[in-house]
This record gives sequence, C-alpha cells and structure tokens, in this order.
Amino acid sequence: MSNQPRIPDPETRRRSVEKLKEVCRQFDELNELLDRAIASAEADIRNSPSYAYRTRQQQKRRQMEI
Repeated sequence: MSNQPRIPDPETRRRSVEKLKEVCRQFDELNELLDRAIASAEADIRNSPSYAYRTRQQQKRRQMEI
C-alpha cells in the first residue's frame, strides 16, 4: 500500500471543478443577498426617529464643545 496521493481521473476532476464553481456561485448569490439586506437595514436605521434624535443630540453636543 502506498501513501502517495492518487490523482483522480479527468472526469472526476471535471465534476469536482463543476461542483466547486457551483458552490462559488452560491456564495456570490448569498453575499449579494446579504449586501442588500445590510443596505436595507442601514436605510431603515437612517430613517428611524430615534436615529434622527441621536443625530440632533450629537450635533448639539458638538456645538456646545466649540
């Protein structure tokens, strides 16, 4: 018995490459979905009344420091 790694036949390599390409495509889709979700959450935060309140409070504090 040899401990040398066996190089798979071309068909097995082709299938493995195709599977890896599919996994990469799925990860790309997931990243795009997450990017859209993050952008949506950030927009919701920017449009929230509490965000506007905190922003005004920070501006007031900055003006008082000057």
